Amino acid sequence: MRTNGDGIIVIGENTGISNSTIVAYRSVIIGKNVLIGGSCKIYDTDFHSLKLSDRLEHPLENICSKEIVIEDGVFLGAYCIVLKGVTIGKNSVIGAGSVVTKTIPGGEIWAGNPAKFIKKV
Repeated sequence: MRTNGDGIIVIGENTGISNSTIVAYRSVIIGKNVLIGGSCKIYDTDFHSLKLSDRLEHPLENICSKEIVIEDGVFLGAYCIVLKGVTIGKNSVIGAGSVVTKTIPGGEIWAGNPAKFIKKV
């Protein structure tokens, strides 16, 4: 786990995380009773500007970051990637190897790259 500047990481009670990476430039909020499978990556940032001139001239500026919220009871399968600005709703399941690029409602199963709706839990 790593924060940068004012970034925060909050992890709720009874949450299990296996060999995963969490980076917060702004915030990553993980609820209670969450399971995060092995080798997941949770990044609330792009780490660098998308513009070459910014990366070359001002590498620590114009970095986009948006909060991630993983609500109570979520299960992330192994090797998932959760990108900035995403909320994963309560009791949802994300299949192994999925890339979560947008908000997922509660009580649903999503999988794939990018993650797509599979069915209700």
